Amino acid sequence: MTIDFGFVFPGGSATQQLELAVLAERSGWDGVFVWEAAYGVDAWSLLSAMAVRTERVRLGTLLTPLPWRRPWKVASQLVTLDELSAGRAILSVGLGAIDPELGSVGEPTDRRHRAELLDDGLGIIDALVSGDRRYRGTHYDIDLDRSMYAGARTVRRPRPTVWIVGLWGSERSMSRVLRGDGYLPNVSGGPGRPEPAQVAEMRAWLDAADTGGRSLDLVVDGTTPGDDRAAASAIVAPYEEAGATWWIEADWSADMSTASGIEQIRARLAAGPPRPS
Repeated sequence: MTIDFGFVFPGGSATQQLELAVLAERSGWDGVFVWEAAYGVDAWSLLSAMAVRTERVRLGTLLTPLPWRRPWKVASQLVTLDELSAGRAILSVGLGAIDPELGSVGEPTDRRHRAELLDDGLGIIDALVSGDRRYRGTHYDIDLDRSMYAGARTVRRPRPTVWIVGLWGSERSMSRVLRGDGYLPNVSGGPGRPEPAQVAEMRAWLDAADTGGRSLDLVVDGTTPGDDRAAASAIVAPYEEAGATWWIEADWSADMSTASGIEQIRARLAAGPPRPS
């Protein structure tokens, strides 16, 4: 099982991130990802601009806090990006981080409530992209006029790629992961990134699960040095051997409001992904 290499941008203006996406494709990366804030550069507008400036890289969010979004709006954004990118869109979803530094806009914070909204959101997106305009769930009951959606057909079939955050060891959370096309691990009480031994356990669990014959992506993130290809490859290799299918380069130390921070990210992109020599 081979591994793909993505890069999540820690910020920057829309223009800066657009140019970084072009550089990422030119430098051999396989995916470009942006994060969604309550207020700031709009992820979906930015990704759509990237779609028309690139040809090969996958484009997605890392991640979309779906319980705090209107699912039908996210579905519209997803199918638009899917069309503009010729099937390269990736939607990554989770409960959303509750962090005082991120502020608050009055959305629900109760974990169970957010989990129910996440389940409903996934159901609505599935229904809409499959052509069904009717959904009834715990918190939503929608019925949309079919005649309005003649243009909303996906390029990637049966739907655009969806990655889902799952708490490793939680039966309910992991069962939700199986509704998607990839797994973003959340490890309770440990580091943000699972150890390779845990990734191997996750890979075995995913492969044994009933996914209807689909092989799910297993996505891990971290940082590698751009100036030492051997050292960078040595960091990633154990995860590839354990069954990870994506490595996302995630350097959150760069201050994208400064020229030095932008240059830090630009230099790492230009050095290319940590593939084995």
